[in-house]
Amino acid sequence: MRRSEINAIMREAIAFLNARQFLLPPFAHWTPEEWRTRGDEAAEIVENQLGWDITDFGLGDYARTGLFLFTLRNGNPKNLETMTGKVYAEKIMIVGEDQYTPMHFHWQKMEDIINRGGGNLIIQLYNASQDGTRLLDTDITVQMDGVRTHLPAGGFVTLHPGESITLPAGLYHEFHGERGRGTVLVGEVSRVNDDRTDNRFFRSVGRFPQIVEDEPPLHLLIPDYPAYYKR
Repeated sequence: MRRSEINAIMREAIAFLNARQFLLPPFAHWTPEEWRTRGDEAAEIVENQLGWDITDFGLGDYARTGLFLFTLRNGNPKNLETMTGKVYAEKIMIVGEDQYTPMHFHWQKMEDIINRGGGNLIIQLYNASQDGTRLLDTDITVQMDGVRTHLPAGGFVTLHPGESITLPAGLYHEFHGERGRGTVLVGEVSRVNDDRTDNRFFRSVGRFPQIVEDEPPLHLLIPDYPAYYKR
């Protein structure tokens, strides 16, 4: 992705979120220059991978296969070993019409996916083999807003605004915004999020984009932190 494209997506996302009165935390608006002045007080943001996350999954077509995320809060994977500190995470996401997030699951993370407003979110589900290499043909049982729901392998659910689904670890899922229904504001509440080791994509993709630096960053993406944050 070009940095200019990422910057434009950030500007559009801020306008979209503001229009829905979903306001990002102060650090979302720090400039790269401000990041260079930060010390230990910002360590949690960096160590726990909070902040801007815009990806085309390395496929070069963000509008077709891409996702906007902002991680609002997150613990550290080490917290799960002792069950102390933050053992939860929260993200806000923006999903366009026919914009796909590829089929994947998480080895440890259970998550609630919530349609916070806008269009409809379509999710396809499969159980995974133990090693994650196969989509199983077994039936699926999930909780949707506390209601047990049964689906066949590869079944689809539609989340209308206000609806949610709980996805256990090891459940393959792929989602997109329904065509003709508008952009979807999506929330995620989960166990600690670990994008370093906890994601398993069915087909090989890149979790973070390769960036062509055609202009300076507007705000830093999570992968940008090491280049600017020197505590």
